[in-house]
Amino acid sequence: MIETHALSAPTVAMLAGAGLDAGAVGRLIAVALDEDLADGVDVTSVATIPLDLVSTATFSARAHGVIAGLPLVAAVIEMVCGATTSQFEQLVADGTVVEPGAEIARVTAPTGLLLTAERTALNLLCHLSGVATLTNRWVEALAGTGARVRDTRKTTPGLRALEKYAVRCGGGVNHRMGLFDMALVKDNHVAAAGGVAEAYGLVKDLASTIPVEIEVDSIDGLRAAIEAGADEVLIDNFTPDQMREAVAVRDELNRAVTIEASGGLTIETARVVGATGVDYIAVGELTHSARVLDIGLDLA
Repeated sequence: MIETHALSAPTVAMLAGAGLDAGAVGRLIAVALDEDLADGVDVTSVATIPLDLVSTATFSARAHGVIAGLPLVAAVIEMVCGATTSQFEQLVADGTVVEPGAEIARVTAPTGLLLTAERTALNLLCHLSGVATLTNRWVEALAGTGARVRDTRKTTPGLRALEKYAVRCGGGVNHRMGLFDMALVKDNHVAAAGGVAEAYGLVKDLASTIPVEIEVDSIDGLRAAIEAGADEVLIDNFTPDQMREAVAVRDELNRAVTIEASGGLTIETARVVGATGVDYIAVGELTHSARVLDIGLDLA
């Protein structure tokens, strides 16, 4: 059984600078390590590596992509290897576009502990870099249109804050973090409340200080949402022509209202959708379907 170490003040500050809570990150890493060790030890490393052996290893990209998650790698190394017996050097910043062979980070630590930490560090780094890479593809597809790609709540349980951080690294925009910080009135809420205006009024009565977005599936619904006072309107499954009409109606009624498009959007049609004048494109695949970015760790 290994002893996990507390995170150092510089690493806590690095996580905070990324908008991540060090306590939550530490708990997540502890769960990941427990999956690997189950109160036991890394039997392979214990059997094959002398306790006093120290090595330097390099994290390197094996594919083109955008890096995200290096503060988490630093945290994993510290928790397993200890801040005083390990050294982590970040060679690129999160958000950097890298090519195959690019060196991303370097670590010096007791070899056995380093290999114990390897998979947890890579799982986080590869997954988050995959999210950042896919997000960046959407950002590039929308370049020059004025529309921005935004994430959803379709995230991996327990990893939402990290995946939304990766979206930011890729150049995307975060939507609400959860059910608590913004009201999103969807079709079932409208049906239960008896109409768009009724649903909006009930939400604003409950929490008058939070923004309210209303989902609609028609131009009439869009008008009702704006006239009710919505801050944002989510237009679901609109065609590009309907999106342009929705933007025109918004401009007529209240230019301050933002419009977000969702439903069946693909990166191949992103530019057409962005050119309609919508403000945001909601893309669940950023977090629920991103392929990992291939990154490896090799001893010197």
